[in-house]
Amino acid sequence: LATVDASKMPNAIYVCEIRYIPGEGFLVADNYLCKTRANIQNGTKGAVLFLTKERKSFQVKGPLTYHTAGPLFETMRSWHDPKYPGVAAVLLRVEEAYSGAEKLL
Repeated sequence: LATVDASKMPNAIYVCEIRYIPGEGFLVADNYLCKTRANIQNGTKGAVLFLTKERKSFQVKGPLTYHTAGPLFETMRSWHDPKYPGVAAVLLRVEEAYSGAEKLL
């Protein structure tokens, strides 16, 4: 998950709990976000880069929202591993999608 801080410095982290929620976007569990959480609270957009099981790469980009309660938070808690804190859910709503250099959306 990549974000940008107020001084335009990028920050990229690995996330271990992420799911695609049809009609919503990509939902990430906030387990140990620090800089990323601050960036989200400052209004950054985000990007997620991933590989499918078939080894095809994709990147999605869009606005991020932070949820400490409500339906998206409860959705995250339904698949969240209790060995991690799971303090909030971060939703990336997809505005752009790429496969390699090919723009899909």
